[in-house]
Amino acid sequence: MALMAVADALAAVLAGVEPLPEEAVDLEAAHRRVLARDLPSRRTQPPVAMSAMDGYAVRAADIATIPARLHVIGEIAAGRPLERALGAGEALRIFTGGVVPDSADTVVIQEDTERDGDDVVVREATAAGKNIRPAGVDFHEGDVLLRARSHLTDRHLSLAAGMNYPDLPVHRRPKIAVLATGDELVLPGTTPGPGQIVLSNGYALRALARGEGAEAIDLGVAADTMEATRAAIRRARESGADILVTTGGASVGDHDLVKRALEAEGVEIAFWRIALRPGKPMMHGRLGAMRVIGLPGNPVSSYICAFLFMVPLIRALSGRQDIHHRIERAVLGSDVAANQARQDYLRARLAHSPDGLPIATPVGHQDSSLMGNLAAAEALVVRAPLAPASSKGEPCAVIKLSLS
Repeated sequence: MALMAVADALAAVLAGVEPLPEEAVDLEAAHRRVLARDLPSRRTQPPVAMSAMDGYAVRAADIATIPARLHVIGEIAAGRPLERALGAGEALRIFTGGVVPDSADTVVIQEDTERDGDDVVVREATAAGKNIRPAGVDFHEGDVLLRARSHLTDRHLSLAAGMNYPDLPVHRRPKIAVLATGDELVLPGTTPGPGQIVLSNGYALRALARGEGAEAIDLGVAADTMEATRAAIRRARESGADILVTTGGASVGDHDLVKRALEAEGVEIAFWRIALRPGKPMMHGRLGAMRVIGLPGNPVSSYICAFLFMVPLIRALSGRQDIHHRIERAVLGSDVAANQARQDYLRARLAHSPDGLPIATPVGHQDSSLMGNLAAAEALVVRAPLAPASSKGEPCAVIKLSLS
């Protein structure tokens, strides 16, 4: 049976995905969440004309001839407006953020003045409107400044606060349940027995999910029995998981039970095995509203598949618009051999080049069990099926592993 192409597999994973429902969270919790609907401002900013500098509020006509001596009739600080109009030949001491009275039409900065008792001598003329922030110069009440599907940054939160929102409507975080399978797995800190290995995949997968804004649940390790694996799948569903991610047990061996257990629990398998290296035995299906991604057990295969498929799915459920990884141009830092029939993702280090394009040098060994090389990599060099051999310095396509 022909293996499914990577692009087709990703399309199947994302088919029919809609952003999760809306919930309200306070501003502190809204960072890096996705806005569920457009937000109109609840206020005008600034609500009235305000001084942009420390100085003196005056009438431009009174300082048309320099030097000009004006009588200071009071002081205006931020948050303490003065309800008093200026007459001819008068000035008001004003500080940044102070409300400019209607009778004043310019602010002379204090560096251009000299105080003389109750008078101020203006040494430099200032045009009408200078150093004044007009009402609404930033935005007006009703202006839609934050749009649905915005991925909220720190700057967005500042704007939302200025628009007078104490909380924001955002899409619910996807809940990811991660299940490891295998009798051979032991926890970090344990001394492995003969044939045992230390569990590592789940830590990377949950961190990857959290980095994308998801809530991650650890379902632990299921023994290599149908009963244990099926029970763990039921726990995922009972937890309300939007995505169940399994790792291990996805191949064709006698002890690879995940596919059979998923089907026994009612999961409709959309595909199993794709034209991808590393990660050929990956699978995907659905159980009601819960989506299932079955990852290989080898650490590199597990991570690469999660990066390529789980991350876009999390982004789509979160309501983000930038679902897909960005493919960028680079040049090869070493020769690479001709590719075989599966799309290949070579782990590579990145370096700067004089012409601006990064230099991508594949790590020496691409075996799917080598965690050290995966940790050292900064990008994936994407090679199409049956791509010919390429030489050092030739162009290539990369996906950076650092996530935004």
